[in-house]
Amino acid sequence: MREQLKNKEIMLAPLAGVSDVGFRLIAEKYGADKTFTEMVSVNALFYDNKKTDDLLFISDNEKNCNIQIFGSKPEIIEKVVKDKINPIEKSKEISFNMGCPVAKITKNGEGSALMAKPKLVEEICKTLRKSTDKKINIKFRLGIDNNHINYLDIGKIAQDTGIDYVVLHARTKEQMYSGNADWDHIRILKENLSIPVIANGDIFSVEDFIEVIDKTKADGVMLARGAMGNPFLFKEIKDYIKTGSYEKPSPTQIIDQLIDQYKIELKYKEEKLVVTQMRKHLSWYIKGLKNSSKIRDKLNKINKIDEVMDELEKYKSTLKG
Repeated sequence: MREQLKNKEIMLAPLAGVSDVGFRLIAEKYGADKTFTEMVSVNALFYDNKKTDDLLFISDNEKNCNIQIFGSKPEIIEKVVKDKINPIEKSKEISFNMGCPVAKITKNGEGSALMAKPKLVEEICKTLRKSTDKKINIKFRLGIDNNHINYLDIGKIAQDTGIDYVVLHARTKEQMYSGNADWDHIRILKENLSIPVIANGDIFSVEDFIEVIDKTKADGVMLARGAMGNPFLFKEIKDYIKTGSYEKPSPTQIIDQLIDQYKIELKYKEEKLVVTQMRKHLSWYIKGLKNSSKIRDKLNKINKIDEVMDELEKYKSTLKG
């Protein structure tokens, strides 16, 4: 079984509000083969939105970070790719989002809403291909809802227009993140395409990784919620592929990594922003640990980084042994 797991790419998904430079660096440290920026609006880039420009930042320390964009107007996509994305040499790939189910994205006909318009999808794919020499992937879902499952059509459009590989999140737009991802559809897509297919959805453990590859024969996996607060999963998967076994981190190792993420984030952002943005990461990291709700509630009221660090060190001491 382990033989078929070799040479499978293990990627960190582009996660809005999560996959910033700090978390991407940590994912790389634990073995992520590729990471992606938070998804970036081509419309905002077109109109020179400074905050959006910041999302394109890739650290010199990152080895394989790539940019994900979203939009729906081919003419804007073309101009942004040529003028803004192509010059970023650090990014060897462009990921195009046709999978985000969030209302503020789909109400504008972007993200997973694009799946309702296959002709527009084809135009966007052709536009992307003619606009760049970089590798391109398209990330999409099963369809709008259970009555409109058309991922196979979208996959074939991507393949026929020269897209390098596809990522399938095996849920519909309507499902959002509820219910279970249906990996059978990833298998069907893999059987019907000649380009690589990456599996996405409900991969939370080494066992999930083994099962999804066995079931779908996908060319790799993209970890999303499974990596939130658990970047160790990349190493666990890589260790299993290499040796047939893996170790879960101890509670103190989890806190050490959390502290390390605070320190990394401080290299790129102001203290106030780091303390605020790290609250969700804190919650993910310590979930299930002893007295986690108590320490979470306490730290959510603290605004000074030194105090946060002191409390985490105290908490770590209570977890030893």
